Amino acid sequence: MAKTRLLVVGAGGHGRSVAEAAELSGQFEVVGFLDDALPAGNSVLNVAVLGPMVSMGHHRAAADQTIVAIGNNAIREKLIQQLAATGFALATVVHPRAIVSSSAVLSEGSAVMAGAIVGTEARLGMGSIVNCGAVVDHHAIVEDFAHLGVNASMAGGTVLGRGAWMQAGAALGYGVTVPAGVTLAPGEAVDSKTNKYQND
Repeated sequence: MAKTRLLVVGAGGHGRSVAEAAELSGQFEVVGFLDDALPAGNSVLNVAVLGPMVSMGHHRAAADQTIVAIGNNAIREKLIQQLAATGFALATVVHPRAIVSSSAVLSEGSAVMAGAIVGTEARLGMGSIVNCGAVVDHHAIVEDFAHLGVNASMAGGTVLGRGAWMQAGAALGYGVTVPAGVTLAPGEAVDSKTNKYQND
C-alpha cells in the first residue's frame, strides 16, 4: 500500500519528533518541511526544507496531507487555518508506541506522541497535541488546539479548553474543566475541590 505523502510545517524539536513519529507509524512518507528559521534546501532528518511558511501554497502538489508541528497553540491554529484555505488535507499522526483506545476520537491535525495514552471514548480536538507520556483518560476532552506537555495527565471526564496548555507534569483531577487559553505551570495540579476554573 502506498504511503501518504506528508508535509510537516515546523522543523524545530516538536516538528522533528512528529516527522519521526509519522515515519515510524508506517503510514506516511515525509516529503518535506516548511520552516521560517531554516533556508530552503537544508536537510532535516534527511528530508528537505522546502521553504518558509508563507510558501505553503506553492507545495500543495508535493503532499497528500500536512500537519502543523509547532508547540505554540496560537501559531498552530493560525497556520492550520491558512493551510485549510489553500486546500491542504490535515493529517493525524500517532506514534506507534502510543496507546489509543479504539473508541477514542482523534480530530484532524492532532498528534499523539511516544508513550502517550488516550483512553476510552476520549476526544481530541483539531490540531491538539498529546505529548510524550501524557495521559488523556476515559471520556476526557481535549478541545481544538489544546496541548498536553510531557507527562501531563487528565483524569477521566476532564476538559482541557480550546488553546489551553498543560505544561510538563501538570495534572487535572476528576471533574476539572480548564477554560480556553489557560496555561498550567509545570507540575501544577488542579483537583475538583480546589478547581479555581469551575466558576470562571
